[in-house]
Amino acid sequence: MDTMAAIRETFFQECEEQLGELEVGLNAMDEGVADSETVNAVFRAVHSIKGGAGAFKLDRLVRFAHTFETSLDLIRSGQLAPSQTAVRTMLRSADLLADLVKASRSDHPVDESRVDAQIAELKALSEDVKEAPASANAAGGGEAEDLDFHPVLLQLDDFGASEPQATHYTIKLIPAPELYRKGNETVRLLRELSRMGEFRVECDTQHVPPLDAIDPEGAYFAWRVELSTTEDEAAIHELFEFVIDDCELEIVVDRAAAVAAPEPSPLAASAPIAPVAAPIAPAEEAPAFAPPTAFAPADPIDAAATAVEPDKVKVEAAKPEMAATPATIRVDLERVDRLINLVGELVINQAMLSQRVLEAGLARSSSVAAGLGALEQLTREIQEGVMAIRAQPVKPLFQRMSRIVRELTDATGKVVRLRTEGEATEVDRTVIERLADPLTHMIRNAVDHGVERPEVREAAGKPAQGEVKLSAAHRSGRIVIEVSDDGAGINRQRVREIAIKKELIPADAQLTDGEIDNLLFMPGFSTAQTISNISGRGVGMDVVKRSIQALGGRITISSRPGHGSIFSMSLPLTLAVLDGMVVKVADQTLVVPLTAIVETLRPKAGDVHALGVNARVISDRGGFAPLIDVGQELGYRRDAADPVGSVVLVVETEVSTRCALVVDAIHDQRQVVIKSLEANYRQVPGIAAATILGDGRVALILDIDTFVARTSRSAAGQEPLLAAVG
Repeated sequence: MDTMAAIRETFFQECEEQLGELEVGLNAMDEGVADSETVNAVFRAVHSIKGGAGAFKLDRLVRFAHTFETSLDLIRSGQLAPSQTAVRTMLRSADLLADLVKASRSDHPVDESRVDAQIAELKALSEDVKEAPASANAAGGGEAEDLDFHPVLLQLDDFGASEPQATHYTIKLIPAPELYRKGNETVRLLRELSRMGEFRVECDTQHVPPLDAIDPEGAYFAWRVELSTTEDEAAIHELFEFVIDDCELEIVVDRAAAVAAPEPSPLAASAPIAPVAAPIAPAEEAPAFAPPTAFAPADPIDAAATAVEPDKVKVEAAKPEMAATPATIRVDLERVDRLINLVGELVINQAMLSQRVLEAGLARSSSVAAGLGALEQLTREIQEGVMAIRAQPVKPLFQRMSRIVRELTDATGKVVRLRTEGEATEVDRTVIERLADPLTHMIRNAVDHGVERPEVREAAGKPAQGEVKLSAAHRSGRIVIEVSDDGAGINRQRVREIAIKKELIPADAQLTDGEIDNLLFMPGFSTAQTISNISGRGVGMDVVKRSIQALGGRITISSRPGHGSIFSMSLPLTLAVLDGMVVKVADQTLVVPLTAIVETLRPKAGDVHALGVNARVISDRGGFAPLIDVGQELGYRRDAADPVGSVVLVVETEVSTRCALVVDAIHDQRQVVIKSLEANYRQVPGIAAATILGDGRVALILDIDTFVARTSRSAAGQEPLLAAVG
């Protein structure tokens, strides 16, 4: 039972991958990319889910996937055009398929009426599809007909001098166990071959053992196909491309034999087709092909084959001229987390060893110091390797947003398209998991509040279809995710009026455009006229901000009336370690993230200038940057330190604000392990997290963006008025 449970869990993990491929393919089709490769990829995804579900007797999932697959097959065969209506139906079907997979995994009930309604919608797509001519079904019967397997007749007498010369192929196929385990079916491959030209197939059943000796994990059929076609050999290879590693395939080319080919015969009823649920024996135990008499009496094809020596092409386990598929393994996330924690402890112990060597007064040129330097480099490489294991692309997260946009467009009556960029950008898995809810809120707001209704957009000279863009990119050691729309932008006058009405700000408050925009993040703020199931209850954006801050990130807004808004989130790539500069402030030790530091300097007296009563600035490359005494701001000392004789760290925030932080001294630059301060104590404004130093002491890690923003408001005499929007 434990083994079956593990296999079942593996199936559902693979379903997630297949659903991702399905979403990508259908979105491409929705954008007009409906080439055969895309359509086949979509078909294979649904087909694989159906095959695996059948093995576990998930009848409800099989039933829906079968209907879905049938409609996709109509598109694949060219009988159904991939119109916008058809693709939209497919997208809704993909959403339901994902829900059915989730329900099957957790054994939760599903609304059967919704399933029946979607099945009816899929079947309606085929109502206008013309049925195949009866002559195409004349030959064959039994299982072959039920599986939509129809030999194709090729009239050789009609060939004229201008017709391309047909080539005859003898194809021998022995599936491997993996082919069936992955939900593939041999008969589907044979059906595709039948569409290429004149076709004859035989099934070798001589190696089927007695019933009591059959291995449930094995199957015992082999296949031989005689094919006359004008297609080249590459087309046959392409057909087997996605199963080439899961079968033994031999193709014999004989251009002279095509002329002597007999009339095609139907798939013999005496040669049953192996069902999907019955995989075959391992490849190394697969039987070799018997002489032609083992399949059927000798025919003209075999006679002609002896007259001309055919060109034989053996297809090995890996196709020539094909790039090797990267090998992957599935690892339980708990194991990765444990490994990351151990690497964190290794970083701390390495720092402690370095501290002890310094305290012992050993020269930097000594062998011990050199060994510690090598250990530090090795520790860093191990840490980077482990973090790379945990890093994942944001693509799955972005794909989930596509469904949300579709559901919202149906609910609001708007026409909105989601465009994504940077889906391959990698970030720590923990960050991705905790980003799902904030991103969902932002996408909902972009569609509900940002993009206008079609008639309003057209009146403003815009396309009726709005656009929401979701992008991700690496910048300065962090990941920046942006949600933008081409809607009406933020109505700042209305935002201000609502904030005054709700007593969130005084009526005489003087706010910049940016501060008005940030009012959207205040608890209880909402611009919705009415309460609906989408918005209007005053929750959402304040939760978004708290979630982003809990990840050590920052969120900003920029908006242009009539042109749309951009919500930008800046987040750390990992929540485990960071490169920091260890500094001394009063009698305390702090860590400043290295990615925020532009330069360090010791100012001269002429570089520092007074501004007002208490404020000071420092000359900064042709401009001026405000001086901030870190010790005074954090309450470590009452009086401000003299910048001359101190060390100044010039830092830059995510909104490109440059400030100069005054510290007493710089101790070291090192990699530190992040320990959550909020989880172990409480949230402290201006402090991102804590770490353990080499001497065993705890040091606080500054949140540069929040620290600078709070300091700026304090200098301006503004109190918690905008504490929630800084």
